[in-house]
Amino acid sequence: MERVRAEIVDTGIPLFYKVKLEIKASAKVVFDLIADPKNHALIDGSGTVRGQLRAPSRLSLGASFGMKMRIGIPYIINNHVIEFEENRAIAWHHLLGNIWRYELMQIDPNTTLVVESWDGRKVRFTWWPTMKSSERWAPKAMAKTLVRLKALAEEGAG
Repeated sequence: MERVRAEIVDTGIPLFYKVKLEIKASAKVVFDLIADPKNHALIDGSGTVRGQLRAPSRLSLGASFGMKMRIGIPYIINNHVIEFEENRAIAWHHLLGNIWRYELMQIDPNTTLVVESWDGRKVRFTWWPTMKSSERWAPKAMAKTLVRLKALAEEGAG
């Protein structure tokens, strides 16, 4: 069996990371997985998302959702959806200003290119970015996320 790997894109911009992966599923199948907060712990490749605390069953523009997290110690993060275009793009940020974005480009009815980005350029506290947001750690964790998303989407599409 071939090992699946997402491609880490060199943006050349500090604190702005991108990864991409082609998924054999429609944009709707992929988007529905991302837009449901209960799936975030399933697709998270960082190992930090532990589950939802409070969230709608489906995200939408302006929606807020809380997630249980753990990096060393447990904590809660509240996110706010700032971009939402059905089957094409979704993005959210939290209090510190980091932005997670998923962009979906349907190649054909059963194939979607997914680009995930993490943007920490406008973070509220310059001291906050740590090893977990470093260029060595974050893109690798994001790549694992897309591989997990691919497995779930292709299982659901098949």
